[in-house]
Amino acid sequence: VWVVPLDDGRFGMWTSSASGKAKRLAHTSRVTVQACDARGRPKAGTEPIDATARLVDGQEYDAIHALVKSKYGVMTSITQFLGKVGGLFKGKQIPYGDCGVVIVPNA
Repeated sequence: VWVVPLDDGRFGMWTSSASGKAKRLAHTSRVTVQACDARGRPKAGTEPIDATARLVDGQEYDAIHALVKSKYGVMTSITQFLGKVGGLFKGKQIPYGDCGVVIVPNA
C-alpha cells in the first residue's frame, strides 16, 4: 500500500474499489496499521496502531491521488500498466487506484 501523510496526523492511500480493503471498509471502519516493507513485513521497531478508516472520493480522493503520484512517481504508472496486462491474461479487469482511503489513528 502506498501511503502518504495528510494533515492533522492522518494519512491516505488509494486502492481499487474491487479490492478486499475497500470491501472490508464498507462493513467496518476499524483498522490496524503498521509500517512495513514492500513485501508487507512489519518494520523493526514499529508497533501496530488502531485507527479508523473511510473511503473517500471527489476532492479528498484527488488530493490523495496527487500526493501518491508525487511521492511514488513513475512506479504508479508501471504498476497500473502491469495490472492491465495481468487483467488481460486473467480475462478480468480490476480498477486501479480508483478509490481513496483516509486513515485516522485513534487517540
